[in-house]
Amino acid sequence: MTSAIPASPARTADGSALRAVLLDMDGTLVDTEGFWWDAEVRVFADLGHELDEAWREVVVGGPMTRSAGYLIEVTGADIALPELTVRLNDAFEKRISEGVPLMPGAARLLTELAAAELPTALVSASHRRIIDRVLDSLPHDFALSVAGDEVPRTKPHPDPYLLAAQGLGVEPWRCAVVEDTATGVASAEAAGCRVVAVPSVAPIAAAPGRIVVDSLRSVDLAFLRALMTEPRS
Repeated sequence: MTSAIPASPARTADGSALRAVLLDMDGTLVDTEGFWWDAEVRVFADLGHELDEAWREVVVGGPMTRSAGYLIEVTGADIALPELTVRLNDAFEKRISEGVPLMPGAARLLTELAAAELPTALVSASHRRIIDRVLDSLPHDFALSVAGDEVPRTKPHPDPYLLAAQGLGVEPWRCAVVEDTATGVASAEAAGCRVVAVPSVAPIAAAPGRIVVDSLRSVDLAFLRALMTEPRS
């Protein structure tokens, strides 16, 4: 899958190249990255293993198979990858059934995007069963959502964001992406999107075509439109 990126984005009637906003879920819109770590700690404790806190930065934001496979390797746990992914999803689903807190600034941003009638998509490495549970709790109707188990290659590959842009009928270079992990940022940038990084667990460096902020409180529609005018490397 490829994406063509013009050297100079065309402007729309409002003076912006922005045509859609694509948002990550865990750690970006909802404060659940810690929930995943809690689930991993609980499941591995049941298997007789204690997870090292240093491993948290390795597994954050990655696809379930990569994270689970890494934890099997470093712990030596006697469990097959398919069984472990089921257990982790079960533990996480149980955790979010108690409530899913929004990240600071998320509700305001979603309200503004809805008022502007700007197409939005939720793009996550989480599985469909998890996304659907979280979507029920979000105060926003997304035009579409892309789950990690619905694409041949999930983040950090570009496939999820290319699929989201295609589903909205928008060229990737006209899409602003909001992400919280280096894995998600790599996926969005490989797809040709402009990125706002709001790090949740591990730091992310600023780069041409990418802006790093401390909180979604700093991100609004005007901010996202301005992002599209930033020079690209």
